[in-house]
Amino acid sequence: MKTLIIEDSERLGRSLEVGLRRLGFSVDVVADGREGLEYARYGGYDAIVLDLMLPKLDGLSVLRQLRVEQNPVHVLILSARDQVAHRIEGLRLGADDYLVKPFDFDELVARLRALIRRKYAAKNPVHKVGDLELDTAARSAICAEREIELSAREYAVLEHLVLKRGQVVSKTELLERLYTDASCGTDNTVEVFVHQLRKKLAPAAGAVIRTKRGHGYMIE
Repeated sequence: MKTLIIEDSERLGRSLEVGLRRLGFSVDVVADGREGLEYARYGGYDAIVLDLMLPKLDGLSVLRQLRVEQNPVHVLILSARDQVAHRIEGLRLGADDYLVKPFDFDELVARLRALIRRKYAAKNPVHKVGDLELDTAARSAICAEREIELSAREYAVLEHLVLKRGQVVSKTELLERLYTDASCGTDNTVEVFVHQLRKKLAPAAGAVIRTKRGHGYMIE
């Protein structure tokens, strides 16, 4: 899933970027609030991890402006400010979640995945399509009662298609979910991942990835 990290600590931002990418997230990192606001406006993110104490424009101002502009992106505040009043203020301004530093990385990931499920109106992490069972919390796929081994990027493609089942997903959109810079991949890159998934999903009746010529892919 496509995630923006707005964090002025270079060390923490880099650590989050590496950790999330290893789990198949597409990640952008910016170090000040003004640039973060511009990225948030036009990046098409599934979720934003937002620090509050930022240069140029503080985190609450970034959040306030996004909500004034009616930007619905889910925002998780990650801050050293641990007083209840700070949390209430962040949530009142439109944050979806609030995590206090220092934090556990696994908890951060779990909260991000919960926000992403919320974006797709999916409260249950387990999604069933035909004989396929996709668990977005455990990041596992079971097909005809056997677990399928998927690479991080194969899983990312499958998860996005399952969450948007019934909708056509373009190759460009899939590339944006796979790479921070979509120019790192090509249409052929997406075709390779879809081809690999089709082979692995062969026993899963009802979970067929269909090609919509000139438009992209979908799971009906």
